[in-house]
Amino acid sequence: MKRHIAILGSTGSIGTQALEVVRELPDLFEIEVLTANKNADLLIKQALEFKPNSIVITDESLFETVSEALRNEPIKVFTGSEAICQVVEMESIDIVLTALVGFSGLKPTLSAIQAGKNIALANKETLVIAGDIITKAASEKGVNIYPVDSEHSAIFQCLTGEFHNKIEKIYLTASGGPFRGKTKKELEHISVTQALKHPNWTMGAKVTIDSASLMNKGLEVIEAKWLFNLLPEQIEVVIHPQSIIHSMVQFQDGSIKAQLGIPDMKLPIQYAFTYPQRAQNSFKRFNVEDYSLLSFEKPDLSTFKNLALAYQALKKGGNMPCILNAANEIAVERFLKGEIGFNQMPDLIEQCMEEIAFIEQAKLEDYIQTDTHTRLLAEELIIRNYKQK
Repeated sequence: MKRHIAILGSTGSIGTQALEVVRELPDLFEIEVLTANKNADLLIKQALEFKPNSIVITDESLFETVSEALRNEPIKVFTGSEAICQVVEMESIDIVLTALVGFSGLKPTLSAIQAGKNIALANKETLVIAGDIITKAASEKGVNIYPVDSEHSAIFQCLTGEFHNKIEKIYLTASGGPFRGKTKKELEHISVTQALKHPNWTMGAKVTIDSASLMNKGLEVIEAKWLFNLLPEQIEVVIHPQSIIHSMVQFQDGSIKAQLGIPDMKLPIQYAFTYPQRAQNSFKRFNVEDYSLLSFEKPDLSTFKNLALAYQALKKGGNMPCILNAANEIAVERFLKGEIGFNQMPDLIEQCMEEIAFIEQAKLEDYIQTDTHTRLLAEELIIRNYKQK
């Protein structure tokens, strides 16, 4: 039987690659729901091709445009962020791919879990912000969370058949981004264009900047803690410039398992969709002869302070990772607009972590308020201390 899929964020990098997987394996999958924020043209095109039951355009000003384009199609059209939380509860959905960016993924993911839907998680911020709430809800509902990030998918694949064996540590690999090896002084006048040139991966703007600053890896460290029930000291980040080994697991006997592949998100997406099976596809294969050298090095936590801040937030716990994430989202947004410098991003994040009230035992409403307060503070600090002249 086909698996019926909802793709939240179908017009983004992960969403469009997920639809490539569905095109590749049409006998296995059926699209039930597609959602987009503002890219109405692409959403309409996707809806006409895949004929989902329902679509959501979050930006309410685009509702009429989308509705009119699809008025002759048997497709329900909704609008607004709350509509996403509602459509994921549809009885016909088997698995929900959450490929929304940032905090926006939290509520829809939680709604899908509470409706008993399995989750293919590409929105790492959901676990960063409220990992305790999400994992508890998934456990209570008997819901599986399949990681889509290439690093966490790699860990998940290495653990298949090994869940009874104790993990000693995991290694999350990072390419190092476009600025690997540069000093803090060299990063003072980095442009947005330079930061968006990732050497190995093609991603959306926010994730690409996070990769350049190593915040993406910091968020993945926090995500790994919740996905695999690990302590901070069991999660090690290593720079692996070739991006071929996507991550590794070291077991208590000292053995290490690694998952290898070319830098292509379609494989982890497909694995999340088909688990526990592996389906034949025609995607490009990794050829070991093309890589005579696979190298590793330690990350520079002094130059790339965001990774150190993420570890700090993880160890502190409570709402501190939520503060980290909210401040980072504002920092990246303002960097992309040219309003703050590359090196100012971690300074802004650290100041927010110092000034926002810490809550050790946070509830969902606490996380929502923390996110709001942190964003307001970050905006205020940018105007007062950081804005570029």
